[in-house]
Amino acid sequence: MAGVRRGKGRTSSVLSSLPLQMLFYVNGIYYLFYFLATLAMIVYKSQVFSYPDDFLAPDLTLLFIMAILEVLRLYLGSKGNLTEEEGPLGLSLAITVGSVILSVYFLVWQTYVLKADVIINAVLLLTYGLESVLKVIAIAAFVS
Repeated sequence: MAGVRRGKGRTSSVLSSLPLQMLFYVNGIYYLFYFLATLAMIVYKSQVFSYPDDFLAPDLTLLFIMAILEVLRLYLGSKGNLTEEEGPLGLSLAITVGSVILSVYFLVWQTYVLKADVIINAVLLLTYGLESVLKVIAIAAFVS
């Protein structure tokens, strides 16, 4: 986590978190899978089940809002970690709360919840939790 850089007679430590950066990368790839799988399941549910038309548009809208939040969350988190700034990392942590709420919506309150929905949302919530812990540790290291 903390390395030592030497150059021109001075020493500084690297505070950015490698495990957090790796988790950002893995979570970005996983979210792409999550988005496509959830989109495919919504289409499947609308064709196979009697999916109310009034709920199809809101589910799709929330999925696309979640995708926008995810891109912003990962960008700010990665930027904050690599530049060792607590501002973008803290903002990413705040956006994670919104992403968690949307993930819980797709886990619990969606019109139809399949077993596949439960599995992919549980994995996503697990990564959000682990990422949040690592973000708090990184922010504490940046502030001190």
